[in-house]
Amino acid sequence: MTEAVDTSSAGDAFDRPDAFDRPEIVGAPLGPGSLTWKYFGDSRVTLLGPRPGVLENMLPELGQAVLEHSVFFDDPFARVKRSLPGIYGTVYAPEGSSAGPTVRDFHINIKGEMPGGERYHALNPETYYWAHATFVDIVLTATDRFIKKLTDAEKEQIYAESVTWYRRYGVSDRPMPATYADFVTYWDRMVDEVLIPHKTARYGVGFVTKGYPLPPGMNPLVWKAISPIVNPFAAFITTGGLPERSRRQLDLPWSDRKERNYRRFCAAVRAIDPIYRKLPAKVRYNKFALKGFAQAGVRP
Repeated sequence: MTEAVDTSSAGDAFDRPDAFDRPEIVGAPLGPGSLTWKYFGDSRVTLLGPRPGVLENMLPELGQAVLEHSVFFDDPFARVKRSLPGIYGTVYAPEGSSAGPTVRDFHINIKGEMPGGERYHALNPETYYWAHATFVDIVLTATDRFIKKLTDAEKEQIYAESVTWYRRYGVSDRPMPATYADFVTYWDRMVDEVLIPHKTARYGVGFVTKGYPLPPGMNPLVWKAISPIVNPFAAFITTGGLPERSRRQLDLPWSDRKERNYRRFCAAVRAIDPIYRKLPAKVRYNKFALKGFAQAGVRP
């Protein structure tokens, strides 16, 4: 396990030590044989839309940190481009070569005050773990919706692998649930009781009703031609991809008919899995996963 960073050096003192009165949480190995490697970098995961980013920003402290420290409002794509290489580099790496500490250290100076006067810090373990939990969730949710229905044992394994994944960041695992069942309880409590429609999250889903702006570097004429197709589909997978309560909190338009269509869409994508698995690896996986498999000397 990577040594936990002392966030007090950044000016905030947190209760960093892990709880001593709970059983040891045992993780599972990450590597070419893990389910996380198999599914996290699968291109079909993108069909879940911006679910992790939206749910991250619905945690008040995270939404405030992005509001005050990120270029998200000027360039919504920049945060994704900057964050994903580090997150994938934490997963698709040999033990001891993870990008986790680099990702962690990037957050040392991200701190400030909430509107009510409380202090926040990106390396507060409860805050940092929620950001991680949204990525654990997409492995579980995207796989279950678009790749295959996971068995209980597979869900347990993915969660155990996520324990190893989180520990690669070197942040206290005090808030980490001990088991998959505990994670489900934690997740439901966060969605039902803690998340709010923060300004940052609302901005992040504004395109659902307004459409995407011109993507950086794209020819305006090309965007004008494809946006009537891209925008409705993006709105469909974004809104359908969110938990029902979060959808309501963000005032995103949805209906029973759209819900039925979304479920049919998920089932249709799962149904073509035998065909999908015959496609070239560079189509099936993103570049970060392919790099990890190549370094491990394994064909995905």
